[in-house]
Amino acid sequence: MTRVLSDSPRLGWRRWAVGATLGLLMLGAGGTALAEPATKVFLNGVPTPVYFNDGDSFRVLAGEHEGTKARLAGYNTLESYGPVHQWGGWTYKELYAIAKMATYNARDGVWHCESNLEQDTYGRILWWCQDLAVDQVKRGLAHAMSVNADPAKPELLEAQADAIAHKRGIWAHGVPDYVLTSLHSTAEATEGRKTYNRLVSAADGSSIKWRHDVAYAECAEVCDEGYESPERVAAATAALRADASLAFIGDYDDARLDSLIRKFAMKQDFSADLVDAAHKDALAAALETLRLEGRIGRKSITSCNYYVDFRRRFGGGKAECLK
Repeated sequence: MTRVLSDSPRLGWRRWAVGATLGLLMLGAGGTALAEPATKVFLNGVPTPVYFNDGDSFRVLAGEHEGTKARLAGYNTLESYGPVHQWGGWTYKELYAIAKMATYNARDGVWHCESNLEQDTYGRILWWCQDLAVDQVKRGLAHAMSVNADPAKPELLEAQADAIAHKRGIWAHGVPDYVLTSLHSTAEATEGRKTYNRLVSAADGSSIKWRHDVAYAECAEVCDEGYESPERVAAATAALRADASLAFIGDYDDARLDSLIRKFAMKQDFSADLVDAAHKDALAAALETLRLEGRIGRKSITSCNYYVDFRRRFGGGKAECLK
């Protein structure tokens, strides 16, 4: 059976499906035909059925790009495989519910996407769907994001500012400095690539790679409370150098102070190879003062995630914290 495709972006929780000849039917375990919820998306001007597996990615079900996977540029929705995000007054399960709402919102519309068919590191085609991106972000179902240090797109930052001002969706119970979007353990590191977690600024959508050398245990809770931006590290370095009681600080170059400040912010500790024994107490006191003043570390809202290896996120063998 084929249903008429409507261009109306909002018809309740409307779904449309096309016939089996378009490959939209899958057989369940008992041989029953199950239809994937298909959404009409214009891909470079061509109306195409797609399946949204979450709020910022889909799989093309028919047409020129049939079978390809898409990652939507400019914004990010929270992980929808389980309750793994938390900040402010939210519980993990509440933010998980919002992640699911982002998926349903994407499925319940007609969207327009453009691409030069460039792919990301996972082989997904990158599509820019302005109407969907603005809609998700303005509803507070997603946050604006750039994959590098550049700010996110202006129209998405404008939509996000509106969502924050009205406390919609993910911003209803606080706004963290950074949204911790993904975690990677050293066990996942590939040849020549250092492990990192991704942080996205809630202020301008810029993305930062938080590099580390930690092997996370399954369901370990990781928070960004000590991550320092280059600007804050530079300001803390200047403060240490301006402290008359730290005359010895001239013996420390900026790279050494950078490592010292970042490690102290994360763990309120520093290793012996970074600090001369005679300076340890004085530096510890100075750094603790900066921390208490909120100039390093986090005094504001932090963002947290539960770490789960991608092989334990789905199916019957999923990690306990996802159930």
